[in-house]
Amino acid sequence: MSDTPFGFGLPPEEPDDGDEGKEKDQQSGGGQGPANPFGFGLPGAGGMGGADNPLAAMFGSLNPTDLGAAFQQLGQMLSYEGGPVNWDMAKQIARQTVSQGTADGRKDASVGPADRTAVEEAVRLADLWLDDATSLASGASTAVAWSRAEWVEATLPAWKELVDPVAERVGGAMGDILPEEMQAMAGPLIGMMRSMGGAMFGTQIGQAVGVLAGEVVGSTDVGLPLGPAGKAALLPVNIEAFGKDLGVPKEEVRLYLALREAAHQRLFAHVPWLRSHLFGAVEGYARGIKVDTAKLEDVVGQFDPQNPEELQQALQQGMFQPEDTPEQKAALARLETALALVEGWVDAVVHAAAKPRLSSADALRETLRRRRATGGPAEQTFATLIGLELRPRRLRDASRLWASLTDARGVDGRDALWAHPDMLPTASDLDDPDGFVHREHLDFSELDKMLGEAAGGSTGKPDLHKKDDDTKGDDTE
Repeated sequence: MSDTPFGFGLPPEEPDDGDEGKEKDQQSGGGQGPANPFGFGLPGAGGMGGADNPLAAMFGSLNPTDLGAAFQQLGQMLSYEGGPVNWDMAKQIARQTVSQGTADGRKDASVGPADRTAVEEAVRLADLWLDDATSLASGASTAVAWSRAEWVEATLPAWKELVDPVAERVGGAMGDILPEEMQAMAGPLIGMMRSMGGAMFGTQIGQAVGVLAGEVVGSTDVGLPLGPAGKAALLPVNIEAFGKDLGVPKEEVRLYLALREAAHQRLFAHVPWLRSHLFGAVEGYARGIKVDTAKLEDVVGQFDPQNPEELQQALQQGMFQPEDTPEQKAALARLETALALVEGWVDAVVHAAAKPRLSSADALRETLRRRRATGGPAEQTFATLIGLELRPRRLRDASRLWASLTDARGVDGRDALWAHPDMLPTASDLDDPDGFVHREHLDFSELDKMLGEAAGGSTGKPDLHKKDDDTKGDDTE
């Protein structure tokens, strides 16, 4: 624990205001003066500036023209009384990040009529092709073309659901930064610390989502349904950047990515328990994450509103420490396996639909696999937001397993496994796909039918298949 009560102070490196800042720090006794234990005061006030003053630490390097904006941002941070994340700040920073453009200089732009029409036609054709590759009916009621800014707006509700469980842990840790003997008399300051925690997480998430918006090509790139249900979405500006150096016609790139988006939509639309299963796995993993309070204290002490990217980098470096317990390892395995099964199924189904029709199918498939394996948007974003790095190896294993199931049981038999979570492969099954493929499995269709009849004749579940015969092509019995 730092000698500075609340972890506020200038960074140990050379301060932003150079020699002048060093002199001020020396004059103030390095922020350790007993006359002002809470460190509050106006910047530059005698005996109250320096490292023990959070306002001086945060705003001492600003010129007068920026000071008003900085105080406004501080006011927004400290007046926040919502949940564990300041989502208004997250949205603002994400939009600012998007407006700055990507590293290659490509700016966001409104989607024109030609691109909207091209996306609609690509999704419509993709759905036709997928009819032969899966027994799940179309899950997209509409097809939309989004700008990056529109992607941010549409996906923030899903990010809130994913990130809030982890942010709750950080919010609690913010109060723990205070020395125990001071917590009883520092109630308002604990509230301020929690507001700071919400702002810190909002800054981090806004940066991550804003950067991700410059990379994703649809609403399901991370293997989760981030957009509204039934809405297949593609980002034309990012698709163009993705296919720029592939040597593949733009139309084929767009169509292949439309196949992936439409396949995800089918799966999430017709497997009603899948979304809650995935989000529940993320929450289960989050419950086992410990927060490094020493690291958090350092981050708070060095927070500079002019450089939010420094905060993002600091929070990525060892802030989250998964507990090394059997329960946490099991939660991690469940989450990785669930995401791998979704991505593997999409990979297998899209390849089956595209291979006979697109000469570039193999190349595009491998490009997307490598994109994930080399730290694509999904892995980086999860590592940033919840301290989790997905293992791409599981995706290839799952794809092989789904392809083997297709060969052994047919399309209907393969897709019937989505009828119940207990029928899906486990992590050990991904290690031994042949064993799973040829193993006998329980068929829950009759049980569901009996339960439905007992409840009044209907289970209330959407039909998993286009056909009335749920077991056609399934040789599991």
